[in-house]
Amino acid sequence: MSGRSRSRQSSAVRISDEQITDLVHKLQQLLPEIRNRHSDKVSAAKVLQETCNYIRSLHREVDDLSERLSELLATSDTAQAAIIRSLLTQ
Repeated sequence: MSGRSRSRQSSAVRISDEQITDLVHKLQQLLPEIRNRHSDKVSAAKVLQETCNYIRSLHREVDDLSERLSELLATSDTAQAAIIRSLLTQ
């Protein structure tokens, strides 16, 4: 690949500082830990770290709920388990 071709490719995927700021702000609005703060002065690094923490906590919550659902299905009678499974696949 020529230098000129690589240059065009890299400029096509570049993102402006304004776009990064906008994306970080959007992430900030999705994070319960940061969203409710009265100050908008949260660093991008803090927002990214909190995003990682939040995603990890969501993964743990999904795992916990999956485990609880498996236990529920195991202790339910066959008819109840079938109803629950059918609701989950809709």
